[in-house]
Amino acid sequence: MAFDNAYEALADAHDDSRWAFGTGFEDPLSGVDTGLPSGVDGPDLAQYCLMLGDDALVLSHRLQEWCTRAPELEDEVAIANIGLDLLGQARLLLARAGRAENGPGEDGYAFFRAEHEFRNVRLVEAGRGDFARLVAVLFVMSTWRLAVFQRLRTSADPVLAAIAGKGVNELAYHRDYAAGWLVRLGDGTDVSRERMQTALEEVWPFVPELFDTHEVERRLAGVAIDPADTRAEFDDVVSHVFGAATVAVPDVPPKAGVAGGKGRDGRHTEAMGYLLAELQSVARAHPEATW
Repeated sequence: MAFDNAYEALADAHDDSRWAFGTGFEDPLSGVDTGLPSGVDGPDLAQYCLMLGDDALVLSHRLQEWCTRAPELEDEVAIANIGLDLLGQARLLLARAGRAENGPGEDGYAFFRAEHEFRNVRLVEAGRGDFARLVAVLFVMSTWRLAVFQRLRTSADPVLAAIAGKGVNELAYHRDYAAGWLVRLGDGTDVSRERMQTALEEVWPFVPELFDTHEVERRLAGVAIDPADTRAEFDDVVSHVFGAATVAVPDVPPKAGVAGGKGRDGRHTEAMGYLLAELQSVARAHPEATW
């Protein structure tokens, strides 16, 4: 279909679903049985979907903050597309959570939960920082998430398997994009290497949390993925990329929990409250609006 300008194309509503699932315009759940699998506890499945969905939602919001701030126009487009991919994953996972426990649905989960109800890991919520820090966060998260989604394609829940099947291609690009910049900065000038190493040292205390096995993941054996099983693959990718980038794996202690809990338990950093205030402000100001 031809349009006089790009804005008409964006405003055209003949196919709203094209914006619902990241950069792919086809519904990845087409033909998939969305009923609750036999023997699977609905609230547990919902909590697991919220874990993975909140990771994607919060990181997507952080990536949006880089619009107009990236070093090159090509990176503006790349970062925006990565954020859109993650937003699409978040929408599917939050919608699945709502179906599993008869919950409020994707908008209700995204815009009307309190901070302690979010289940994302704390790595994704920290403030923007510099570009090297963005590269570090994106590399760590995409490397770990890709390893999880590769295994999730054989989940006993066909919806999770379908979401993962679509997500692996997106996440492979996210990882390669971040790895490329990590090598470029690490193996660049003395200044760029120093900034890349500093960014990694800021991010690395949050890495062990990614591999903590939650009780919900234990109860959903066969449906969920035990993140501890992905550690060897993660370390192998890190070793290869860090070697090419001439940077070292930081030797820093892990970030302590709060009151015995971490992100999966609803315990977050100070930055999370500010992030949610921005993310949820319009929806809370107009709770009856239709988006």
